Amino acid sequence: MYQKEHFGRLIKGALLIAGTSIGGGMLALPVEMALGGFVPSIFIYFLTWWLMASTGLLLLEVSIWFKGEANLVTMAEKTLGTFGKVAAWALYLFLFYMLTLAYVTGCGGLLRSAFPELVSEAMAPFAFVFFFGPFVFAGARLVSRLNLFMMAGLFFFYFLFVWLGASQIQPALLTRMDWRLSLIGLPVAFTAFAYQGIVPTIAHYFKYEPRPARFAILIGSGLPFFAYVVWQALIMGIIPVDGAGGLHEAMLKGQNAVVPLKNFLHDGRIYVVGQFFSFFALITSFFGVAIGLQDFLADGLKVKKTAKGRFFLCLAIFIPPLLVTLYDPNMFLIALSLAGGVGCALLLGLLPVLMVFSGRYRLGIKGPYQFFGGKPLLIALAVFVVVELLLQIVAQLGLTNWMSPA
Repeated sequence: MYQKEHFGRLIKGALLIAGTSIGGGMLALPVEMALGGFVPSIFIYFLTWWLMASTGLLLLEVSIWFKGEANLVTMAEKTLGTFGKVAAWALYLFLFYMLTLAYVTGCGGLLRSAFPELVSEAMAPFAFVFFFGPFVFAGARLVSRLNLFMMAGLFFFYFLFVWLGASQIQPALLTRMDWRLSLIGLPVAFTAFAYQGIVPTIAHYFKYEPRPARFAILIGSGLPFFAYVVWQALIMGIIPVDGAGGLHEAMLKGQNAVVPLKNFLHDGRIYVVGQFFSFFALITSFFGVAIGLQDFLADGLKVKKTAKGRFFLCLAIFIPPLLVTLYDPNMFLIALSLAGGVGCALLLGLLPVLMVFSGRYRLGIKGPYQFFGGKPLLIALAVFVVVELLLQIVAQLGLTNWMSPA
């Protein structure tokens, strides 16, 4: 009985991590990785999974040091001082607002595609917030119940899409390879494999026992890797990269991976299923990010969650992204890239490395669990994140054209 219960908790913990990772970022991956090709994209996925699994295990080590502290900001303050606290705060806000912007624009685009005669491009993000913002105002209890239905829809339409779309794959489309251009998708891959924010919760769930928590992190972060590989093969095997309506054009227009499907499918059912999958992937991510930002702002600004307080928090959550959409309502890919390449890379990639390095070698903390590798591995992880950040800065500022297709 004990082993059965233990196994059940392990599966629940792993699925919680997988569910946190799989979301809207999945819709951007094939578009951002298109120019590099299928095989290079799988290598980038594996590399990103390894980094994010490693930093997740590092964060587990820190969570076990400070039992009961389910807050990255607090742990950053205890290991890195005031600078760590301020940096974590700023990165949290940047990451959550970039993700909110991405999902508001992405969901707005879906709303426009469903009702093109009723919703204009500029008003689509506002219409989405008007209809779905009240759920965020209602709070986490209603959203958590609704999210069970949304996650069921997400998995149902994912497997239905795989089943229907497998016969449409053209193997020749998967032979493209450009390792240099595959780096374009690295920032979005950071977003797609992000889950570390719930590691303190996972540690508490397993009563700070390192072994089951470690297995849950490895299994839970590994499941999205396999889901992304299958998804990548389907999208890149159906939609050509070049030419009118292809993946390169979708990238230039800031579209998600499902939009160009209608240009190349002979079975209209697959496109409809893909649209439903897009909706569930984006809406579950939207609710998770919006509720997370609401809790973070409520805690940081000391706002009580009364009706008046929740209304103020909703204004603080949605007004900044909506103002940005007035400038450009098609910022789905750009916002996800910034969220991953800057927010996830620094907050969920570099910060756990710095916390462990400071805790182990500056503060002399020794706990019951220590991630392997010592200083060399910590330095290697930090270097990887810094290199990715430099690539992101170069790409966003347009300082060079080396990442442009020939």
